[in-house]
Formats: sequence, structure tokens, C-alpha cells
Amino acid sequence: MTMESSNPAIPRSEYPRPQFLRKEWLSLNGEWDFSFDDTGIGEDEHWYQTDVSAFFTREINVPFTFQSKLSGIEDPSFHDIVWYRKTFEIPEDWSGKRIVLHFGAVDYLAKVWVNGQLVAVHEGGHTPFQADITPSLVESSNTIVLRAEDFSRDVTLPRGKQYWLENSASIFYTRTTGIWQSVWLEPLETVHINKVTLTPDIDRNEIRVRTYIQGLKALDHLKLQMTVSYKGEMIAEDQSMIRHAEEFRSIGLNDFTDHGLGRLWSPEHTNLYDIQFRLIREEEAIDEVMSYFGMRKVSIEDGKFCLNNRPYFQRLALDQGYFPEGILTAPTDDALKRDVELAKEMGFNGVRKHQKTEDPRFMYWCDKLGLLLWGEAANAYDYSEEYVGRFTREWLEIIERDYNHPCIVTWVPLNESWGIPNVQVDKRQQQHGLAMYHLTKSLDETRPVVYNDGWEQMTTDLATIHDYESRQEVLEDRYATTESAVQAMPANRRIFVGGASYQGQPILVSEFGGIAFKKSEWEGWGYSGAENEEDFLRKLKAVVDPMFSSPVIQGYCYTQLTDVEQEINGLLTYDRQPKAPLEDIRSIMMGK
Repeated sequence: MTMESSNPAIPRSEYPRPQFLRKEWLSLNGEWDFSFDDTGIGEDEHWYQTDVSAFFTREINVPFTFQSKLSGIEDPSFHDIVWYRKTFEIPEDWSGKRIVLHFGAVDYLAKVWVNGQLVAVHEGGHTPFQADITPSLVESSNTIVLRAEDFSRDVTLPRGKQYWLENSASIFYTRTTGIWQSVWLEPLETVHINKVTLTPDIDRNEIRVRTYIQGLKALDHLKLQMTVSYKGEMIAEDQSMIRHAEEFRSIGLNDFTDHGLGRLWSPEHTNLYDIQFRLIREEEAIDEVMSYFGMRKVSIEDGKFCLNNRPYFQRLALDQGYFPEGILTAPTDDALKRDVELAKEMGFNGVRKHQKTEDPRFMYWCDKLGLLLWGEAANAYDYSEEYVGRFTREWLEIIERDYNHPCIVTWVPLNESWGIPNVQVDKRQQQHGLAMYHLTKSLDETRPVVYNDGWEQMTTDLATIHDYESRQEVLEDRYATTESAVQAMPANRRIFVGGASYQGQPILVSEFGGIAFKKSEWEGWGYSGAENEEDFLRKLKAVVDPMFSSPVIQGYCYTQLTDVEQEINGLLTYDRQPKAPLEDIRSIMMGK
């Protein structure tokens, strides 16, 4: 049974992890007790005990942070320590199972207690964590308490666009503190499937599957059954004995050839295969997981970015992933879906999710509806040794969480020298960028990695340039040749540093445009401006056309999809209203 609440007051009740789906689960989103702890006394006073409810003076709507309107609090001021409390009961038919508590994301440092016992500690504001809470449960009502600590003024914290001053300004926005993605419970057997990695190989027509089994004992006699289907038709089945906690299999898919692209995945052909995993003991399934994958390949051949072995021009939009009433948290799953639909309707075949690791539901809609995605992290702003450890750990978790999504075609650990502001001359910061590049390649050999998006790059698979020039003739001259493109310094920054030079990588203008056009009550700024709709479309065409006429540019990323707070340089307003007819924007973005 799917344990969703039917209460319309509880938002975000969809299954939070669509690429690793189990039938039985219980959403814990909705109303929680809540309290600020500005003096940091909560742990000393044992607020995590079950009999201290008097300390929780407010209510909050999870998964929305207290800064947002949808939380029911809407307080944007600094409160770096907050506490949550919720009571729950375990369904009777879960008796005898291991009960696992999941958090999609908590910003930034989380401690979790169940019935007064510490069950989890996690650092990192954008990645999931879980805990087996079975030993802490009691037969009647149970209580979860979470303490979240943010470090709002620490500029070495991986924070993305969250501002360290109280009021949003420039390119920085409202902070988020605490729970901002879904919370849920799952019942599991002691031995169960912990995770899977799915690596498509279109050249061999096979899917490579690596499974990780939790709780495996030496005397267990288990089988793993995998069934692959396409639109309800079974394509392949594989069954094997489980001998190790980590198992690897390759499954041939002989249902298509490459003629006419067959069943390959792309933004134009959103072909997805379903795959079911069943862990079997004595002919009985003790764990079942549903997932999916897309057969697609990303490669660089002779200096060309290729999708499915063919050169592919990327038309991306910069997407901050902010929402007026939810900040980093979309108000509904439909809102995430609608952002994907709007991007496609405007002629984009992808987005660069900027300074945010997005909710997995967004990746699901990109997979399902067909939109490329550059996977990015929330960066720090300055460098420190503590930052290196923090960021490295979180980046590892990001890659692990999102590896299976076919929509992700590029990894971007660093952007515009955030976290490494002196990379031009500081060898430690140069080595950190190189370490992140090679670390990413050591975990994923199937996707290109950008060393430092925008400028000041060393070893990198794509040469990416940020250029907010608004004059068409300047852009045409700048990108007329490879030499003029890589030697340009549009932000007064060198494209390559540390002795590195251009080595024939695909060149993409991965930020440009940013034309301000006020079309709502929001006041704000942009990199250039338009007076009316006609002027806006004319100036939009002036910056986009050089991307198509250039003989060297292989893709672009327009800034940006929507207005955000004080920025009014979106193609859509903050509440997702088009600033010009979608068909007119689409024509320009497709080079027509």
C-alpha cells in the first residue's frame, strides 16, 4: 500500500525518490512542532526528550523552511538554530520490519533523535540522509526531534545563492534553514537492496547494473531478479545468486538497433525503460524496488559534444530553482513539472540548474518529459580548508544520488571561481579545482565535467564562457573564430589559468543575456534592459543570433528562466508568467 495522506493541507505527498521506488511508505510532511533556539540552549536543556513539548512554541509546514510563506511562519531574519518535533505511529502491518527514516535535505547541519535517542547526524544542506530507527521505537506513539543548525554568515559554507546579509541583494537571495525536502518512513527487511547504479551502453545495447545489498549474512541464500520492460512489454529478465554485498550484471537489450535512433533517450525522444528489482529468499520476494533508465550516451568526439553518437547543439536556460512562496522548495510537484514544460515550450532542450542541487522530483520530470540537465552544486563563496572537506563530502553525495538520471549530461562542481576566488594565482585553489574534476571522473566516466564554469579553467572537458555583452556585433566578432573566443576576457577573467590552455574542447557560452524587462510588480535589475515587449524580443534576438551564426559555439545557456527576487532578467516572471508570447521566444531560442 502507498501510505500517502489524503489531507489537502499537506503538500508534497508524492513519493520523494522516484528512481528508487518502494510501494510501502509513510509521508511525514505536513504539520510539525517548531521552535527557534537563538541562544543555542536546546541541547543543554535536552529538547530532544519526549516530555519537553513546552519548548516548541510554533508550528511549521514541512518541507517548507521558516523563511518561506508556505511554512506558515515567513520570517526571513537570522535564526541559525531551529528545532522540529513530530509524533507518529507505525502501521500495524509493518510489524517485524526495519523502519528507516529518510530526509531529502536539511540545511545545513542536522541531528535527529527518536524517542530521545540520537539516530543520525548529517552535514550538508542539499543531500539526503537516512537512519534505521527500529531500536529506538516503542509500541505506541513515537516522537522525532530534529535540530538544524545553519551558518548564515559563513562565506566558506557551500551555500549557493543564499545571502550572508539579512536582505537579498545583487545575485543573492533569501536563505533557507532546516528541512526543505520531504521526510518519510519505509519498512524494510533486515536484508534489502540499499542502492543501484544504472549505466547505459548504447554501443553494446546493454544496461550495466550494480546493486548494493544491505544486511547480507554469510549463510543467506538469496537471489536477485531483474526485469526490464518498455511500455509494459518485458524486454529482458536476469536472475542470479547473491554472493557479495555488491554485485554487477550486464543485461543485453536486443529490442532495437540504432537505425532511426530506435529507443534511445533524448529531449526529442523520451524513451524510458522500467526495471524491477526483486530480492528473493526461498521463492518469496523480501524486497522490491522499481526504477527506470534511459539508453543514451554523452561523448566528445573530435571536439564535438555528442548525444547518442551525433553532434548535438545545446540550447540551455539558466534555472535558479527558486519559488516566490517556497524559496528553494517548489510548492507542488506540478510546479516542478511546469518549469520543465515551460522550458521546452520556449525552445530549450536543457537547463543548467544554477547553484542548487535540485529535488529529485525535478530530475524525474526532466527524464520523463525530455530536458537535458547540467548537475551543479551549491558553492561556497570563499576558500578554507574546512570548506574543502565540507564541499568534497557533499559533492560525493550529489553524484551518488543523481548518477542514474539520463537527463544529466554534464557535472559542474564549481562555478565562476566561487570557493576558489584566487584560483588564477593560488596553487592550492588550482589543485582543489583539479581534485574535484578528477574525483568526479573517478566516479563517473560517462559524463563530461566542467572544471570551473565561466572562466579560470584548467583541465576541463568543456570550455565554457560567461559573457553578458549585449551588442550583437561584438558577440559576432568575439565568437567568429576559436582563437578569438578562448582569448576573450568578457568578465575581465582569463578563460584558462595555471599554465593550462585550450586543448580543442567544445566551446559553449554557458551564461549570457540577462536582459531586464519589468513585467510584474517586482522591481529589480538585469545585465542590460528592455523598455517594452518589442524591445525585449529585439534585444533577445540580438544576443541569441550570434550563438547560432558562430562557427565555433556548440551550445549556449541563456540567463535566465525566471525572475528571482530582485533580479528581473528572466524570460518568465517570478510567478512563471511569460514576458512575451512563448512562440516568439521559442523562435528566437531555436535560431529561426
